Amino acid sequence: MEFKHSSCFFLPDIDFHAYCFFALQRFGVKQKEKIASFKTSVDVLTLSATPIPRTLYLALTGFRDASLISTPPPERVPIRTHLSAYSKEKVISAIKYELDRGGQTFYVLPRIKGLEEVEEFLQQSFPDVEIAIAHGKQYSKQLEETMEKFAKGEIKILICTNIVESGLDIQNANTIIVQDVQQFGLAQLYQLRGRVGRADKEAHAHLFYPDKSLLSDQALERLAALEECRDLGQGFQLAERDMAIRGFGNIFGEQQTGDVGNVGIDLFFEMLFECLSKVEEYRVISVPYQSVQLDLNINPHLPSEYINNLDNPMEIINEAEKAAEKDMWSLMQFTENLRRQYGKEPYSMEILLKKLYVRRMAADLGIMRIYASGKMVGMKTNMSQKVFKLITDSMASDVHRNSLNFEDDQIKAGLLLELPREQLLNWIFQCLAELHASLPALIKY
Repeated sequence: MEFKHSSCFFLPDIDFHAYCFFALQRFGVKQKEKIASFKTSVDVLTLSATPIPRTLYLALTGFRDASLISTPPPERVPIRTHLSAYSKEKVISAIKYELDRGGQTFYVLPRIKGLEEVEEFLQQSFPDVEIAIAHGKQYSKQLEETMEKFAKGEIKILICTNIVESGLDIQNANTIIVQDVQQFGLAQLYQLRGRVGRADKEAHAHLFYPDKSLLSDQALERLAALEECRDLGQGFQLAERDMAIRGFGNIFGEQQTGDVGNVGIDLFFEMLFECLSKVEEYRVISVPYQSVQLDLNINPHLPSEYINNLDNPMEIINEAEKAAEKDMWSLMQFTENLRRQYGKEPYSMEILLKKLYVRRMAADLGIMRIYASGKMVGMKTNMSQKVFKLITDSMASDVHRNSLNFEDDQIKAGLLLELPREQLLNWIFQCLAELHASLPALIKY
């Protein structure tokens, strides 16, 4: 899934159907905060077999509620995990065992480079067995055909990257071979191991490393943890080991790991609570939508043909105002429904909608009044200078960032020339969209 910059959500030419969200695995911190930023009262449910250290720590310390599902599906048996140095003899023996009992095998490498070399070795070892390659740089049609054949049992050995780590449920594939395991993370290896043993047949996961003398201490700890946590439903325990190895990470940032082991738990908590005491300094207090004044003297007139096309023009305008008063998400939904029913709006209706978006974003940002005086745009706000600097530093556009400055309780922008009112509204719209998108979830809500 691709997440576009938040400011794009409000532009008139956006197809809002592109922003339906589905439960996908491996969301990152940015994506989770993006989802949380769509609506102030949104509730987020995170499902994970192996939560990242920071998420797990938030649950263990009570910052987030957590429930543990540890009951395996009926008749599912644990996967036998074999960890050893790589040898061709062991690979051939593992695959031969699976073929002899009528099963299929995954052969996973961390990089695309090396897949063909493994294919050549396996074709020499098993000349009468159907073997195929799958990786993310193949054409979608070719990849789809390969996976369909593997699912049907026509392909017996699938040589692939970790593209197969999520979502596959092929009950006849009950052996997985992972080469160069030191290049995978614990969660990746846990997911890869979970691709086999999907039925009631005992499955085998063969994890090969090149030479223990070449592995770092942390890599050895990861491999030992994976070998120990081999029973069903032990993803949580594995995540705890991962947290102990990698550290807790930054609770309010994007970094998922940290050096808490070097700092010490007592000092870590002292630093944590010191940071929490400063949260109030970086908080934006929104203002009621109706209290926002937009002093631009711009009142667009809708063309008669568009008005005639609307079922009830006054009611539609009132619905738009009510949606804007509620929250940004409601206004976006209203815009989408309007276009779905009546098509792309004319320019004057676009201006009217932009006024609503500007007031809505201003309310969320704590801006009470927006006005223009010659080449200057002023925005009266309850925002502190610390917050202003924080959000402007993360703005995507240098043009808007460099034009803004903070004086007393106002955000001021100096333009190069005095713009016509409609162009000025568009500039304010784009500027506020970037400010709105730059608010981290902690500050915004």
